[in-house]
Amino acid sequence: MPSAEHKYTVDTNLFIEAFRNPGANRSLQQFHRLFAPFEYLSEVVAQELRAGVRTPTDRRLLERHVLSPFQRTGRLLTPSGRAWEESGDVLADLRRTEGLELGRLVKSFGNDLLLALSCRDEGVVLVTDNRQDFERIARHVSFKFVSPWPPPTP
Repeated sequence: MPSAEHKYTVDTNLFIEAFRNPGANRSLQQFHRLFAPFEYLSEVVAQELRAGVRTPTDRRLLERHVLSPFQRTGRLLTPSGRAWEESGDVLADLRRTEGLELGRLVKSFGNDLLLALSCRDEGVVLVTDNRQDFERIARHVSFKFVSPWPPPTP
């Protein structure tokens, strides 16, 4: 049984992999079964998933199987105004310290930064396999993230 000490949210890339790969889907479903009471959906992830929908059928499936369960239970993680403001500060810091070119910034990195800040603000652990971006963000923002899939704790 997972520990009530931690809340978790799953990154977009893991949902997408689960939509495409039956083995990854089984892993995600197992995570949902074990961690459901402690799992939240980031509105950043919801936005990215909605943006990737290609057909009305896919939209209905996304709503029914992913978005609605979190909406019904009120387990949504939304970036605060503070997170939005701080994301600008962190991007400016990355520009100064690492030479980040804002004009070449991919939208997903900005979303990852908002996700990290909202996880930090709400004490939520991010489950992701995007270590490169989140390790870069972690040099500027203190937040918790783990690789898939965290084991249940006694």
